[in-house]
Amino acid sequence: MAESYYRSLGEGTFESTLHTQGAWNDHEQHMAPAAGLLVHCLEQTNQRPDLRLARVSFEILGIIPQGIFDVTTKVARAGRTIELLEAELIAGGRTAIKATAWRLAVGDTSEVAALEDEAMPGPREAAGFDGMTAWPGNFINTLEFRAVPGLRPGRGQVWVRSPFEMVDGGPTPDLVSLLGLVDAANGVAARVPPGGDSWMFPNVDLQIHLHRRPAGRWLGLDTRVTFGTDGIGLTSSVLHDESGPFGRSEQILTVRPLGRS
Repeated sequence: MAESYYRSLGEGTFESTLHTQGAWNDHEQHMAPAAGLLVHCLEQTNQRPDLRLARVSFEILGIIPQGIFDVTTKVARAGRTIELLEAELIAGGRTAIKATAWRLAVGDTSEVAALEDEAMPGPREAAGFDGMTAWPGNFINTLEFRAVPGLRPGRGQVWVRSPFEMVDGGPTPDLVSLLGLVDAANGVAARVPPGGDSWMFPNVDLQIHLHRRPAGRWLGLDTRVTFGTDGIGLTSSVLHDESGPFGRSEQILTVRPLGRS
């Protein structure tokens, strides 16, 4: 078995491995590693050490099929201190994901630095968590989860990490590895169990804001899940590494009944 989520075929072409298999359909990729791959490609675009990735916005335009696909990137708005990047994942002639990313100038702001989000207990203070085994798909099976006591439907704190590289041929930067796990937030404190005669609640986007660059391989998800009354929901997470909060994520959900006429 491959020990990466993707194989690089050169010149922006990639092939997914079975480790990317999603939860809603067995022939699709999970959004989490696909987002990680797009971050990997964005980070390699017009590299600028004076700027840092501060926000990435993903629009999920449909099923992300398994197999061979292309990733294109470009600078949509160049600038000395602010830069906007764009990326697309294109499979079978169809764009499956569009992403935009803001890079902002870095500088010393330690004099005014402040943080309001509270740090969650670390992974060594969390217990092994098998609640994600209810989810099908090979991607979820590649991950290790640890839950902080108090996890319940709709609210919880969970740590997750992956032993796999994002792309074959070399080590994965921490930023790429961590952001390639964020989409899993939609399953860690699900309000209803997946499958059967329950409900489906896939997200159609993923928004990530980063107030600092994270490090390490453990991603902490301090997550809240809301289901509205008219078929729309929201999964919101404060993102952590082992040093504390580093950003936030939001996922808008389409909530629909399963197995009902």
